[in-house]
Amino acid sequence: MAASPKVSEVKVADLLFPPSVKPPGTHNSFFLAGAGVRGMEIGGNFVKFTAIGVYLEESAINELAPKWKGKSAADLADSVEFFRDFVTGPFEKFTQVTMILPLTGQQYADKVTENCVKFWKSIGIYTDEEATAVDKFIEVFKDENFPPGHSIMFTQSPTGSLTVAFSKHESIPQVGKAVIDNKNMSEAVLESIIGKHGVSPEAKQSIAARVSALLNDEKVGSDPEVATGVSKEIAPESTPA
Repeated sequence: MAASPKVSEVKVADLLFPPSVKPPGTHNSFFLAGAGVRGMEIGGNFVKFTAIGVYLEESAINELAPKWKGKSAADLADSVEFFRDFVTGPFEKFTQVTMILPLTGQQYADKVTENCVKFWKSIGIYTDEEATAVDKFIEVFKDENFPPGHSIMFTQSPTGSLTVAFSKHESIPQVGKAVIDNKNMSEAVLESIIGKHGVSPEAKQSIAARVSALLNDEKVGSDPEVATGVSKEIAPESTPA
């Protein structure tokens, strides 16, 4: 078993993401790879919608090292290929999306699946299996409501399953509400957050800085630029939350 990377907590919009968690749908402990806000410029003001923390299985750094060790945070932040390797790598990931503003489950699921389908069709991988996964994703969310401080949680397995759970921000359940067995859906949720058109540039910057430090055996700080929420990058309006 890989040694657990030593990382700090991160505070995003008054919400604290701890340095390690044990998510539903797995027996492994995960470390905090990065965190950031998802928001949008509206009427000249940056409005924050959700705070997002992304965690990795302990073996992830060893898996990423052969290709990315020696790269700076700026190198990783600018690399579409790095984030694809991050999303598709042979290790588990856990993503926690916590509401800053209220959102219904239907709103969340509709936006996520709309953009997943658009992406899949653009690269020619949308099949009946993906359509079935979309229907199940929508079904899981349809009766849910998420007030501020409540979280949507995704545990992504490299075998292709996506465990979905709901809870308050500070409470991570041991068991998920549903499991969706579709690799493309499993990867698309995280891709929508930190991929080429991801909705949280701040989370991407945080991940790049922290993973670069871990790869290069440097101290991982608490991301003060994330904690203070000073980033004003605009997330694309058409992408999922």
